[in-house]
Amino acid sequence: MKSRFTNSISLPASVGSILVFALATPSLAQEKFTSTSGGSWKQFRGDNTNGLALEAKLPTTWSENENVAWHTPIRGRGWSSPIVDGNEIWLTTATKDGKEMSALCLDLNSGKVLHDLLMFTNTEVQPDHHVTNSYASPTPIIEGAYVYVTFGAYGTACLERSSGKVLWERRDLECNHYRGAGSSPILYRDRLIFHMDGFDYQYVVALNKKNGETVWLKNRDIDYGSTNGDFFKAFSTPIVISVAGQNQLISPASKACVALDPNTGQEIWRVRYQEHSTTVRPLFDGKRIYLSTGFGKAKMMCVRVDGKGDVTETHVDWVQPKSIGSKPSPILVNDLLFDVTDNGVLERLSIETGEIIWKRRLQGKFSASLVADSSHFYVFNHEGSGWVFTLEKEPALISENMLSNGCNASPAIVGNSLIVRTLDGIYRIEQKAE
Repeated sequence: MKSRFTNSISLPASVGSILVFALATPSLAQEKFTSTSGGSWKQFRGDNTNGLALEAKLPTTWSENENVAWHTPIRGRGWSSPIVDGNEIWLTTATKDGKEMSALCLDLNSGKVLHDLLMFTNTEVQPDHHVTNSYASPTPIIEGAYVYVTFGAYGTACLERSSGKVLWERRDLECNHYRGAGSSPILYRDRLIFHMDGFDYQYVVALNKKNGETVWLKNRDIDYGSTNGDFFKAFSTPIVISVAGQNQLISPASKACVALDPNTGQEIWRVRYQEHSTTVRPLFDGKRIYLSTGFGKAKMMCVRVDGKGDVTETHVDWVQPKSIGSKPSPILVNDLLFDVTDNGVLERLSIETGEIIWKRRLQGKFSASLVADSSHFYVFNHEGSGWVFTLEKEPALISENMLSNGCNASPAIVGNSLIVRTLDGIYRIEQKAE
């Protein structure tokens, strides 16, 4: 599909390498820190898609000067989360006006910028881009020697990690995101899969990860209950689950969540709801998914995944209509389900009934998803605060910490380090060695 709304050209990645060290010089601490070897965080919400790194032992206190191994400024504006594999951290950024879009690679040990790759330039950008979004919000994904980046309709590409060389790119997938792109890609076997839920077009697409060619494209067949395309858009990232030997692509959209066969794109089941602009990545406990339904007045739904067709009346175990996050994704650790609202109400829900059985008011606005290590979970807001709570039925507050700028991006965990992206930089936070 040829784009109707952006007149743009791409530049080779080598052009961007000229910019490598101009604006992102790492600030290196002189102290000794514990080893970060082991583990990876290769996609949005981590390798297991759930925000958990239960073998990690992260620091519980930090500041600009405490337990910071390094801090590297990041030019531009982007809400994509950092991903980590081996000794590399990858993320994307863009100019505030969206005219330039880039991929960056940092050294995990030092914070040094290894690649600064100008991916796409745009002479025009889509109208009505929301002020709270960025032009680099989808999170990349790593597999082996390759990293895959997407900026929605502006472009998707496969890069060789060692050189930064662009192996293939697609700029013909049409979608007026209207408020900006937000869905991150996933990998399934030989396919790169992502959502394109916009004002004009709404579909799921699977590309051949080796050459970028379309394997299948599934248009949404959803009754949005309106002719206003603002109610058609969505920003959620899918997950793949296994149910009775069959893989399912759990694909939240506006007004409905559908389960597709990831091999073909054919629908297995769907559940309907009234909300739109669905953003949160769902969770799976082996039998049920936990789904936040939309923006503003989100509900949480608990849905059994063994159905066929429309399961709205048959497979919804419970719905919690109050105090659910629209943008931050929740965490589920054993039977402990924690969620935070966009306005800072932190809560624990019963996985059996959806009842809110513990809550605490935090300050500020929230977009970053919750993450957890072996004994604590972590909550970050737009203003720079980071709270640490114990993983208990009634969590105890361990600390409230402050960085000079806040988080719209969700943090990553690798080894015993938190990799935190703020509005203007990235930090490796790790306990100083005794």
